[in-house]
Amino acid sequence: MTEEPDRAPLYREPRQARSVATLARVLQAAEEIASSAGLEEMTITGVAERAGVSVGTIYRRFDDKDQLVTALVERMLERREAYVAERLRAAEPSLRGIMDTYAHALLESFAEGNKLFPELLRARGVKAVDRGAHAITEIHRLLVEAAAPYAGQIRRSDPQAALDTAARALLGACFHNSVRPDPAAGEAALRRYADELGDMAIAYLHTPDRDRTARS
Repeated sequence: MTEEPDRAPLYREPRQARSVATLARVLQAAEEIASSAGLEEMTITGVAERAGVSVGTIYRRFDDKDQLVTALVERMLERREAYVAERLRAAEPSLRGIMDTYAHALLESFAEGNKLFPELLRARGVKAVDRGAHAITEIHRLLVEAAAPYAGQIRRSDPQAALDTAARALLGACFHNSVRPDPAAGEAALRRYADELGDMAIAYLHTPDRDRTARS
């Protein structure tokens, strides 16, 4: 992932291993409560009870609930970036392999958070927009770098611009699936939808530019 030295800390970060483990429990508890009951029902007291820590322990790291939710956004986006990167490293070494893997990894990644992920990004009082934009940029970069060795297989006149278009289309389709009222759900449905998205991307990348000088 790219370094961002100017980004302000989201909370008071622990330095000792035991404190790191405690923070992980707190964030996991917060995610579980938010996933099952929603952000509105998530409270600092409830998170403390589920994590098995005192309320004071949480307030030593976070000023308020908004800061805790911001940390959840960071945690979920970091997981998505790492997951996509890992899957692309293991992809079949071809343009088809990269695009198929990217479609599957994105769709599975968004499905993991179900309805919680879009809710986190919409949460009022949370500075999630910039972090979400960074995640989109990072995931886009991962695809471009993974596909670079196979740019010769792209038949569009501007391979880089074509990859950008394909990446945006896949990202948009996967995000839309996570917020629609009837998303593709279940392993078989997700796999079928991801296959269709990969086919769509490859069909576009393998199709030469249209003749824009021709009249209809």
